[in-house]
Amino acid sequence: MTHERSQFDLAFVGHVCIDEVVPFQGPSSVGPGSAVLCGALAAVRIGKRVAVVTRMALRDEAILSSLREGGVDIHVIPSVATTYMKVVHPASSVDERVMQQRRSAGPFDPTDMPVLDVQQVHLAGITDQEFDVEFVAAMKARGRRLSADMQSFVRQVDPRTRRIAFRDVAHKREIVGLLDMVKLDVVEAQVLTGTDDLHEAAAEFERWGCPETVITRADGVLARVHGETYWEPFSNRSVIGRTGRGDTAFAAYIARRLDHDPADSLRFAAALVSLKMERAGPFSGTVDDVLRRMEVRASTP
Repeated sequence: MTHERSQFDLAFVGHVCIDEVVPFQGPSSVGPGSAVLCGALAAVRIGKRVAVVTRMALRDEAILSSLREGGVDIHVIPSVATTYMKVVHPASSVDERVMQQRRSAGPFDPTDMPVLDVQQVHLAGITDQEFDVEFVAAMKARGRRLSADMQSFVRQVDPRTRRIAFRDVAHKREIVGLLDMVKLDVVEAQVLTGTDDLHEAAAEFERWGCPETVITRADGVLARVHGETYWEPFSNRSVIGRTGRGDTAFAAYIARRLDHDPADSLRFAAALVSLKMERAGPFSGTVDDVLRRMEVRASTP
């Protein structure tokens, strides 16, 4: 049996935001950010056909310029505000962050969503202000392969201070059970499962009904697929591009996973995000760059 090729390989859904980053030392910076931005740019730069669905104020569409220039198909749902995030690094560790969502573009509604001819939809939220369990169920009902970043639910915004805290999620089992693939990091894994052991946490997600789980940590990334577990260390020589590490790793994984096995996809993702961390901003390399890094890793004792 033959199947017609989908118009898009991947669709990323979530807020594209304005990021204010305050490093431990050095000047602050303000610019476009988000899991959608990092993920979509990584996927399109390795040759995938990518769509983005986002909510924002139309006056701020200039922050989408890098996506447009990269060839991403963009669907904007108008909102009165564009999400604005402030990230402060109070110490030298790039993994120590204090986050505040000063403005939000508001939650996605299934009735606002375009119908896309796409192989996989990835829900790449920044905080709990974007998706609820009903939205996830509505996306599942559309019959496309569905994945989600659990930061979209674990990162919870205080309505008064706008500070973000990592908290457990009431409907976590229902959400995870609707997904074909799930992404999280070690902190989110511990909040949701009570353990920071990546193998145990991934097994728990499998018990909740998701057959494919990817968990990132500072030193590498783990995947559990139908009971088999894979691990791949990062090979980055610096962490200047730490922001967006998990978003980029998962985007690279799902892009490669469309036509490769889990082990190869994980090696590819680890190599790509290692290159990304060596330069500030989203991944700007090529497939050949990633394949060369994979070869270097394979030849390293």
